[in-house]
Amino acid sequence: MLFHRCSSQKAKSAALSFLPILTWLPYYPVKQYLFSDVVSGLSTGVVQLPQGLAYAMLAALPPVYGLYSSFYPVVLYTFFGTSRHISIGTFAVISLMIGGVVVREAPDSMFYVFPANGSNISVPVVNIEARDTRRVQLAVVLTTLVGIIQMVFGLLRFGFVAIYLTEPLVRGFTTAAAVHVVVSQLKYLLGVKTQRYAGPLSVVYSLKAVLLDIPNTNVTTILLGLACLVFLYGTKHINERFKNKLLIPIPGEIIVVIVSTGISYGLSLSDHYQVDVVGKIPSGLLPPSVPHFSLLPNLISDSFAVAIVGFSMGISLAKIFALKHGYSVDGNQELIALGLCNFISSFFQTFAITCSMSRSLVQESTGGKTQIAGLLGSLLVLLVVVAIGFVFQPLPQTVLAAIIMVNLLGMFKQFRDIPHLWRTSKIELVIWLVAFVASVLLGLDYGLLVALTFAILTVVYRTQSPKSSVLGHVAHTGLYCDVDEYEEVWRKYREYEGIKIFHFNSSIYFANSDLYVNTLKDKVTPPMCTLAGPRAVTIHSTPDSIHGTGFTIRFSHDLFYKMGP
Repeated sequence: MLFHRCSSQKAKSAALSFLPILTWLPYYPVKQYLFSDVVSGLSTGVVQLPQGLAYAMLAALPPVYGLYSSFYPVVLYTFFGTSRHISIGTFAVISLMIGGVVVREAPDSMFYVFPANGSNISVPVVNIEARDTRRVQLAVVLTTLVGIIQMVFGLLRFGFVAIYLTEPLVRGFTTAAAVHVVVSQLKYLLGVKTQRYAGPLSVVYSLKAVLLDIPNTNVTTILLGLACLVFLYGTKHINERFKNKLLIPIPGEIIVVIVSTGISYGLSLSDHYQVDVVGKIPSGLLPPSVPHFSLLPNLISDSFAVAIVGFSMGISLAKIFALKHGYSVDGNQELIALGLCNFISSFFQTFAITCSMSRSLVQESTGGKTQIAGLLGSLLVLLVVVAIGFVFQPLPQTVLAAIIMVNLLGMFKQFRDIPHLWRTSKIELVIWLVAFVASVLLGLDYGLLVALTFAILTVVYRTQSPKSSVLGHVAHTGLYCDVDEYEEVWRKYREYEGIKIFHFNSSIYFANSDLYVNTLKDKVTPPMCTLAGPRAVTIHSTPDSIHGTGFTIRFSHDLFYKMGP
């Protein structure tokens, strides 16, 4: 009988594992770390503010909900997260996935009303308030479910699932997401009114709608947007080129937000030039409320996609920074942390979050040492929400579109993967292309499913078509090389009577056992001996040998096989 005894040490270990902040905060070196964390936190907060507004627009929600999502989850991650450098909050890919879901479930067509203007002929208009309320409800319920899924996966120790999201798959998927994001922002950059599409071929329909409506482009809007694009690209280039000389990166986003907001307010761009602006930003935080769980049934499959993508983005970036700075992150605890961030925050009207690549780079490059930097950045967002959010009401939407587009430049650089993968691994190249094409054409949810399925099929293919070879020992070295590929091996190869070194680049199981034996016979039979029996043989195995008709293969080492009758 097996007994499990609880002790104070085990309880302490469980508490430290669940609340990682208890392992480092009591030993926080104030003099060495605090100043760096303050500078990093302020720099990150300055970037987080405009991105929160912008990514809420990607999620098809009012801008203030992006600010909520940039505050609550960051505070929670400080207590439960294990990475010291990633910046938790809104992220373009996740925001776009949420936007696709809420637009699908609450399209404009559901909210057409006829204005009571006393006229016999009236044109239906969209009830913006009712539509946004419904979309917020959908996003909040989706976020709650995402949090539950991530927490359950973490408690079940499913952190290993990230290994199935291979790097080519993630990079192809995020590149496709960048295409979706840019196409979705074109209408804001041009100032045209087009419908937002969701589902398969949505990117094609959206691009077609924008191109057809180009004659109605608002000149003031596009000029302002292009000016912001040029300025942001210039500051981004300067920050990258002179990052070792600049104390902190130039805060290009907050500069264009402040300047464009001032210009918009001073010139009344909304009234005089019909430039679309952010609009009302209510002050203060909303009281907690229970999500509308009646909306759950249609969101289950979407929530799994958002949960997996959010975790994969977070853990991949967390591991990069952990390796660089010499500490470790726990994949299972990261799942629990993200799940708690999403689940608890959803009761305060937030949408799903993960880490942001651009903000994480800012937080790390400006000297951030611990999660305190992210916490201080969230307090800056809180200041805007509580006190001065109304200041940004005249902010033109084209400025937010420019911010989003420039932040995606890094993702488009992933097209450089194609020639590299062509030279190194054709299979991984195909995974990248399938993930990209499927996600562009079918949408991010179905595209991810197709990409995952294809990646799993390639695993089966690799076990069915492994590389096999006879290895030769290069004299006076510890090297073993394929004798068919390296002519030098033949000249220096020392042959041992009755022994061949056969390498099969896959584990052996029922599906490839016939392939294994046939390949082995083809590789080693001609120079060694003639095996009795037909080529098609019946095989059975023991822990140290495989028996076939007329021969036995005895295992004497991982790579060495002795053959005999």
